[in-house]
Amino acid sequence: MNSDMLKNHIISAGLLKEQLQKMRQDGKKIVFTNGCFDLLHPGHVSYLEQARALGDVLVVAINSDQSVRRLKGNDRPILDQNIRSIMLAALRWVDYVTIFDDPDPLKLITLLEPDILVKGGDWRLQDIVGRELVEARGGQVFSLPFVGSYSTSKIIAEIVSRFCPPG
Repeated sequence: MNSDMLKNHIISAGLLKEQLQKMRQDGKKIVFTNGCFDLLHPGHVSYLEQARALGDVLVVAINSDQSVRRLKGNDRPILDQNIRSIMLAALRWVDYVTIFDDPDPLKLITLLEPDILVKGGDWRLQDIVGRELVEARGGQVFSLPFVGSYSTSKIIAEIVSRFCPPG
């Protein structure tokens, strides 16, 4: 896929809502997940594959650069939102990528009305933002187990320890 083709999968929330309504009319189940996805690693890939298997269409909402800085600090993100979007859209399991600027995805979940809401295993079901909304509409919410012990923070720490020795 070239980057022009990928850009068709990176879409604003308003246009995404229209696309998902058409797909829902065709009987498709919409799966939604979100996160920073700062440095894409094997744990992310496995997680997204598992998420996609739960339905017919996978929407990945990523935190904007400003949102990541608010959550993770001024040294993050490592990769900007455009690069992160393109990398995610290149994965065969990801149908759409959208960017949000809020501290959490509640407004986006309210707008898009996914059938299935998914987060990683570090989230307890009762703490998943939007859970009540999705369940009230008859949807399902999952906290998927981690595969491996990958984490962006660990990768960054490893790079710093190898290439930026103290002193």
